[in-house]
This record gives sequence, structure tokens and C-alpha cells, in this order.
Amino acid sequence: MTRTLPDHPVHWDSGDEPTHAPAPPADPWTALRRHTPARISLGRSGTSLPTTEVLRFAAAHALARDAVHLPLDVAALLADLRAQGLEAAAVASQAGSRVEYLTRPDLGRRLSPQSRDALEVDAAGGLCIVIGDGLSAVAAQTHGVPLLVALRDAGVVARRIVVATQARVALGDEVGERLGASLVLVLLGERPGLSSPDSLGAYLTWAPKVGRADSERNCVSNIRPEGLAPSDAAARIAWLVRESQRRRVTGIALKDDSEVPALPGDGPATLPAT
Repeated sequence: MTRTLPDHPVHWDSGDEPTHAPAPPADPWTALRRHTPARISLGRSGTSLPTTEVLRFAAAHALARDAVHLPLDVAALLADLRAQGLEAAAVASQAGSRVEYLTRPDLGRRLSPQSRDALEVDAAGGLCIVIGDGLSAVAAQTHGVPLLVALRDAGVVARRIVVATQARVALGDEVGERLGASLVLVLLGERPGLSSPDSLGAYLTWAPKVGRADSERNCVSNIRPEGLAPSDAAARIAWLVRESQRRRVTGIALKDDSEVPALPGDGPATLPAT
């Protein structure tokens, strides 16, 4: 008698009849991996990581390094802004190269003499927005314009827009002071992580001037499709802009209550003219 063996796992009972083997238990980490890009339950091969995970780590590390070192394409960014009906000036910090920018953070906080002279002095107040490369030009290049468009849809319109290279957060203080802005919003590429090489941060400072402390700013971070979506970030930033202009403060004096329901009788806040 010829017996055809099944093509799936079986065991044999005492009566020599095949029965289906029990299904292997489900991996409890599979569902969790759908909710986070973090490296969890990587497994092992002997005493080492599996080759696949080693290669994934190397690729993520390369993306993070590229994000730090790739230059901002200022011409392309200005063209993207113009396509949305937005005009911007281009400036640079005192850091003359990427190496100098990374090793001398203080130079990234001040405008080069040429850039300072090129900015026309304006005492009209209002909001100034600075898009800077920071530590991830990829973030500024990719998410800067979509966030500006989302901010415009949320009612936030800047009086002046500036694109800055080799920029640190505090560079916006000098830009805002030079332009006479009452409020400056700096959109800057954040330090890349192994799962987030394109994260954009937004830093809001009331009455910008050289020497402002970080405690005098509000920050909305991790702006990217896989983190805080530009539309959600714009809603939060718009709330902060309105409240900052109403209370004339930012930083520790302005708590982000944008997700707290309004009290009965509170009407929608309107953005002051800029």
C-alpha cells in the first residue's frame, strides 16, 4: 500500500493515522511592531543579531548621517515657496562650512555680516518665519513648505519669511530683531534619530532679540508624516501664535493648552492682523 505524505506538519497517533500539528503560537511582538518604528524584539542568531537587523541598523545610521551632512537646496526651497505664492529672503549664519557649523554652535546662532546687511530693517512688527537647515536639511527641504501651507490654512500668515543655512534656533532671534518682528517662528531640522532622519521642529519666541534663552521659547517637535502630521502641528502652532500675541509672552510663561477643551462661552480666538 502506497501512502502519500501530507505537505503540512503532522504527527501520528497510536493508530498510525495522521493528525494536524497544533499551530505555532502567535508572536506577541508582531502587533506591537505595527505601532512603532522602534527596534523591538530583534531576535538573535547565536550570540549576535540577525543579519537582516544588522543591515537595517546600518541603513538607518547612514540616513541619519546623510541628514546631518546634506546641504539645503536653497534655490529649490525658494522656488517651492514661490509656487505657493510666498516670497522669502535667503540668509546664512557666521558658520562658513558644515564642519564649522557642527564644531562651533555659537557661529550658527548669529547672522553673517553680509546677511545682516541684506535684511531690510522693518519696525512694523508681526510674525516672521525662518526656515533653517539645522541638523537635518532633509526635514526643512521636505516638510518646511507643507507646514507653511498648513499654517496659512490655519490662519497664520507671516509678514516676512526667511530661509537660513547653517542655522541654529537662536539665529531666529537676530533675524526677528533685525526685521522688527514681534514674534518669530523658526522651523528647523532636528537632530536625526535612527528612525527619524527628517524630523522638523518649530520654535516660537516673543519679542525676539539676541540673547533670548531657550526657556523663553515654545517648541513643537517631531513634525513629519510618521510623527506629528503637518496639519496637526499647524493647529497647535496656530494656537500658540494666537495666545502669544494675546498674552505677549512665550516659553515657560505660555503653557500649551491647545488640546484642552474651551470653557463654555469661549468663542473661537481670532488671529491678530500681522
